[in-house]
Amino acid sequence: MSPLGLYVPGSSVLHRAPAGAKLLVLVAAGLGALWLDEVWQVLVALGVVLVGYGVAGLPIRVAGRQLRPLVWIAAGTAVFHVLVNGWERAFVVVGVLAVLVLLAALVTLTTRTTALVDAVVTACRPLRVLRVDAERVGLMIALGIRCVPVVVGLAQDVRDAQRARGLSASPRAFAVPLIVRSLRHADALGEAMVARGVDD
Repeated sequence: MSPLGLYVPGSSVLHRAPAGAKLLVLVAAGLGALWLDEVWQVLVALGVVLVGYGVAGLPIRVAGRQLRPLVWIAAGTAVFHVLVNGWERAFVVVGVLAVLVLLAALVTLTTRTTALVDAVVTACRPLRVLRVDAERVGLMIALGIRCVPVVVGLAQDVRDAQRARGLSASPRAFAVPLIVRSLRHADALGEAMVARGVDD
């Protein structure tokens, strides 16, 4: 499983659905989440999303993997709301966050990155009257998606190098070389784009 839970090949209805339609549903769900105020509403929304995973033929453990990076954020948010607003509000806030993350992951798991980028470019074309370059927006999205696993790989390399040298797990000793390597990668990427005439 990739860091973003990216495309998993399949032939389900969700896999065959247009990328643009799935993005519209995702946007509508994000807006609709503003009206989720009751525990039962969140449970229903969570159930619908999990049914979507089943329709897509994705095991429930795949859904669990999408939530793993949010564990500490969700825990901190839950504790805060339990102390301030009670357990029901804590459940609603954390539950809505989980629903949106699972839904966004379901879109990426059932849609090729190229299809998502093409859908965004198509949606941005009417904005040319505002001098928005749709192709440039698509390029930025594609590069952003591609850079996430690259940075994750760089982080793993830094961690492996620290372990090989017997260094302690110091956040500072980990962050500095990771930032330096990430900036070098960004510079190299920028130079490659300029050399190909993509940017000035």
